[in-house]
Amino acid sequence: VQLQASGGGLVQAGGSLRLSCAASGSVLSINAMGWYRQYPGKEREMVAVITGTGSAHYADSVKGRFTISSIDNAENTVTLQMNNLKPEDTAVYYCTGAVQTAQRVGITNDYWGQGTLVTVSS
Repeated sequence: VQLQASGGGLVQAGGSLRLSCAASGSVLSINAMGWYRQYPGKEREMVAVITGTGSAHYADSVKGRFTISSIDNAENTVTLQMNNLKPEDTAVYYCTGAVQTAQRVGITNDYWGQGTLVTVSS
């Protein structure tokens, strides 16, 4: 299973970006997908996660500004709409998915995509 993240870039404070994540490979089902971010020298922190049943969870710092989409089970994708971006949102954003594969039915593993850099200028 591979997760491909896209959509990062440079934006001014107050602007918007949309991140996308697509899972490919032997995906049987996706239990959850989400986004984490990492500041230099820091641990990764949860930004937003959505379950397969549509339950969304957000970090307090992004509530009201970021919106995670439902999982598109046909395309195995999820998006993160980021509005009213702040300089403190500058980080590398990682997509993650809790996935069952066709080879290991009944077992869920966590997969990570490559990071995408989001830079918010003041």
